[in-house]
Formats: sequence, structure tokens, C-alpha cells
Amino acid sequence: MSRSPRVSRRSFIGAATGIFLLRPGTQAHADDKADIARAETYLDSIRTLESRFLQIGPDGSVAEGSFYLSRPGKMRLDYDAPNPNLLVADGRAFVHIDRYLKTIAYLPIDSTPAGLLVRERIRLSDDVRVVGLERGPAVLRVSIVQTADPRAGRLVLAFADRPFSLASWSFVDSQGLTTRVSLIDPKFGQPIDPAKFTFVDPNRDGTGANRN
Repeated sequence: MSRSPRVSRRSFIGAATGIFLLRPGTQAHADDKADIARAETYLDSIRTLESRFLQIGPDGSVAEGSFYLSRPGKMRLDYDAPNPNLLVADGRAFVHIDRYLKTIAYLPIDSTPAGLLVRERIRLSDDVRVVGLERGPAVLRVSIVQTADPRAGRLVLAFADRPFSLASWSFVDSQGLTTRVSLIDPKFGQPIDPAKFTFVDPNRDGTGANRN
């Protein structure tokens, strides 16, 4: 596998193409409302998820790794070597570690597209808005933007049907760069070691303050 470029700290996932956009201010069709409700109810039902993943970057580069989710608040994307990236949400912040450059960055969980997936209650309304749906053979794609800043990027969640399950997500950032993450053999509802969501920053002391 080729080494993919460093993952953007604010848009490390996904991109969407071929989405039927709902016109702003128009009333969603009853079928649209039903599909949005089905996706919302399903996402809110997920407590844990563990899976291998395949990521395709904006330049076609490929990376693989392991994905862990424990709601609320916790997530881990651990990339296989030679990709140096590790992303950990510990319930308080989203931490981006570049193991090659030995850099660590902290972001508010809600500042990343992944913030939606770790919420205590997942609702596809209020501070996020569904702007598009695409139905295909045994697949439903739901396109979502931030209500306050829809130009910041678009998250697209792809669900397989029969049974209905999350299959992949995509993100197109404000510059039009796109990345897609596909889940491989996902396992839902199984216990996950809490240590997966713990990261000890060597540059901080036990109180969270920076060491001199």
C-alpha cells in the first residue's frame, strides 16, 4: 500500500459525489423523512463498533487501519504503518498524533466530522442538517452539513440495506478535497478495551498542563 498523506486535522474523512440535494427551504418528501429517521434511529442505537477500515484519500492514495467507537464520546482510528496517523477521542477532546513528525494536536470533538458519531444522542437536525439523499440498489447515502457553516464541508454516511448498517462515510472539505473510509467486517455491540481510547501525552503532566 502507498503511504497516504497526513490526514487533515479538521477533515480526515470522506467525500460525496452523485448526491441528490434537497433544496433549502423546501419540505422533505415523506419518503425522505422516513429514510432520515431510519438513519438517525440506527446511528443512535450503536453503542460500540469495531472494524478494520480502508481509506481512499483525495489523491487516490490508500491507507488501512483499525477503527473503534464507544458512545458517547470515544473513538479511535489507528492507521497501519507506514501511515503515521493516530486519532483518539477520549470523551473530552479529539487528539491527532503524527507518529512520524512526533506532533500532537488537540481539537474539540465537535470540530471534526467524526464528532457526530460520538455524541450521546445522535440527531440529524438542529446544529446539523441533511442536505441530500441518494438511494441505490441496497444502499442509502445521507449527506449532512453543519447548520451554522454549511460551506465548511459535507459528511456523507452510506448505509447498506438488508440488514440496515453503516458501511462507509465520506467527507468533502471546504477546498473540495475528498476522502472516503469504508468499514471492513464491522462488529457491533461487543465490549472494547477502554485503553483503546486513552492517550497519555508525554508533553503534559497529570493535570493536563504543558510541561516546561
